[in-house]
Amino acid sequence: MKSGAEVREVAFHKFAPQGVSGVVIISESHLTIHSFPEHGYASIDVYTCGDLDPNIAADHIGDELGAETRENIEIPRGMGPVQVKQAQAKAL
Repeated sequence: MKSGAEVREVAFHKFAPQGVSGVVIISESHLTIHSFPEHGYASIDVYTCGDLDPNIAADHIGDELGAETRENIEIPRGMGPVQVKQAQAKAL
C-alpha cells in the first residue's frame, strides 16, 4: 500500500447499477469507502494508528477516483475528548 500500511483483508460490494462500499483492513486499523456516483460523491474513512499518515492514503484514493474537490477532516479518536480539526478543502 502506498502509505506503507500492511493490508490484511479486503471486502467490496458493487451495487447495481452503480456505486460501491468497501473496507480494507490494515494492521494499523482500516480504510472504508461508500460511493454515490449519481451525486458525484464518495465518503472515505482512513483510520490509522501509529506513525502512518492518513493523508497519504486519502490523497492517493482521491487521485485514483479523479476527484475534482476534496475535504479532509481529521478526528482524533480513542485518546480522550474528541476535537475536530478544521477541514481543508482542495479544489483540483
